Amino acid sequence: MSATTPAPPKPLGGLGRKRAGSLAWHIGSLLVLAVVLYPVVWVIGASFKPSKDIINSLQLFPAHPILKNFKGLADGIADISIRTFFQNSLLYAGGAVVGILISCSLTAYAFAKIRFAGRNLLFSLMIGTLLLPYHVLLIPQYVMFQKLELINTYVPLLLGKYLATEAFFVFLMVQFMRNLPRELDEAARIDGCGHLRIYWSIVLPLCRPALITSAIFTFINAWNDFMGPLIYLNEPGKYTVSLGMMMFRDSDGVAANYGGLIAMSLVALLPVLLFFLAFQRYLIDGMATSGLKG
Repeated sequence: MSATTPAPPKPLGGLGRKRAGSLAWHIGSLLVLAVVLYPVVWVIGASFKPSKDIINSLQLFPAHPILKNFKGLADGIADISIRTFFQNSLLYAGGAVVGILISCSLTAYAFAKIRFAGRNLLFSLMIGTLLLPYHVLLIPQYVMFQKLELINTYVPLLLGKYLATEAFFVFLMVQFMRNLPRELDEAARIDGCGHLRIYWSIVLPLCRPALITSAIFTFINAWNDFMGPLIYLNEPGKYTVSLGMMMFRDSDGVAANYGGLIAMSLVALLPVLLFFLAFQRYLIDGMATSGLKG
């Protein structure tokens, strides 16, 4: 009986290169993560520092953290409670979400499910509005709302949301609705359903991921909007959070209270973060599915 010949050892060169590549990839990812998270960590640490140490100190976190910056927010800004700013922002963001979901979903249903003359042309023109810079329309819109005596109200900020002027969300919902099988529409029409019933009872439930995605981005955009409220709102009592933080400036345009400004910036992140965490499951579902259930 002959002895078994031992198998030759496997070359380690390929395995070593694979491990080195994986290590380099992980190190690069950690470096990118550190760059991305550094501003957030800096804001958190600065919110617990005295104002004089925020600019001069190089430490991310103070040796002796203080809560004075957060306690100062309870006193308000210029005799205006920060609760007022948050209520105004919630009114603006909530109204924007409702307007986008209603108007854009109805418009998307018309483009995706109803055949009418000029549908493709109108859809192309709507997509073309994405190429228009916001600043091009700013002056004529302001003049129009000024003549209508709607300045210093939330109407100029919310009216466009209820008229489906956000072409991106219309496009998102159209693409989602086009993937739904037409057999569902045909079965509903055989049962005597009209377009409104089909839209409400069949299309909207299947488009929940697209609706939640649009709601998340709309809420974030409205909450962080600075240009719109700056142009159309004049009274401090109607300011949103983004404008309320501007009131920390002094007459020279320099922040007089860095600690309060950064503390309010950190607090202003919480509603957006909570809103995203509450609906992120639907956002992930929208990316992972085509809208068909069962």
